[in-house]
Amino acid sequence: MLSDGEKARLQMLQETANLELLHLQQTNQRLFALLWVPEEMASKMQDIDFAERVDAFVARFGRLQDLLGDKYLPAWLRAVQEPVGTALENLDRAEKLGLVQSADAWVAVRKLRNQLVHEYVGRMDILHEALFQANKQVNLLAFTANELIARTTRLLETE
Repeated sequence: MLSDGEKARLQMLQETANLELLHLQQTNQRLFALLWVPEEMASKMQDIDFAERVDAFVARFGRLQDLLGDKYLPAWLRAVQEPVGTALENLDRAEKLGLVQSADAWVAVRKLRNQLVHEYVGRMDILHEALFQANKQVNLLAFTANELIARTTRLLETE
C-alpha cells in the first residue's frame, strides 16, 4: 500500500515525464526536419532560431534522461517493492522488467547526454555527431517514459 506522499510523488513524476517527452519530441521534429552536414554546423549555429532549437533539444534530452533514470525509475521500483540500488543496478532491474530495452543502451545514452552538455560549444563536428546520435535515441527515452507512465497509471488505479 502506497502512502499519500508516494502516490503524489509518482503522479508528479508521471505528469512531468509526459510533458518532458512531449516537448522533447516536438523539438526533435523541428530540429531534424531538414538534414544538414557537419560542414554546415558552424554557419547554422549563427542562426538564432536554429541555435535555440539546438539548446532546447540538448536541455530536453538531458532533462528527460535525468528524470527517468535518476528520479522516476527508483521511485517506481520502490513503489512496486523492487530493490533499489545503484543506477546500474536499477537499469539492469528495469531491463529485466521490460522498462528499458537495454541497460547498456541506456548507459550509452547517459554518456551521450554528458557529451552534449559538456562538449556543446566546442568542435562543431563533434556537436553534429552527438546531435544526430541523440536524435536516434529519442525513441529509447520515449519507450522508457511510456512504460513508466503506463505502469504508474495501472499501479495507481489498483491502490
